[in-house]
Amino acid sequence: MKRMIFAVAAMLSMTMAFADNENTNSVNNAEAYNMNINMNMLSRALDLTGDQKASVADIHKVFCAEMDFAGQSSKEERGTMMNKAINKDLAYMHTVLNEEQYKKYVMLLNATMNNRGLK
Repeated sequence: MKRMIFAVAAMLSMTMAFADNENTNSVNNAEAYNMNINMNMLSRALDLTGDQKASVADIHKVFCAEMDFAGQSSKEERGTMMNKAINKDLAYMHTVLNEEQYKKYVMLLNATMNNRGLK
């Protein structure tokens, strides 16, 4: 009888741990799509002018919203939505940044995506 009670208790605790782990993974996965960054650091890294700072900030807000939306969507749609958001962001940034700044931005974006496990 004691063994049966311990077995049931062990099964319940393992089930709870598994469910908690699943919830944690989905939260971490959604957090990976949060692209909020320090715009001052980005503007220093890219050596942006005043006009470029405002444009880059606006473009990045749209990118953040699209990535958040992609992070909340189903797994089947997530990759497609993420690629569309990245391509749109890169196209807009290419119109605002000069070639040297754009190359640096692409490098920073790739590093960010790799560090978050999204690429």
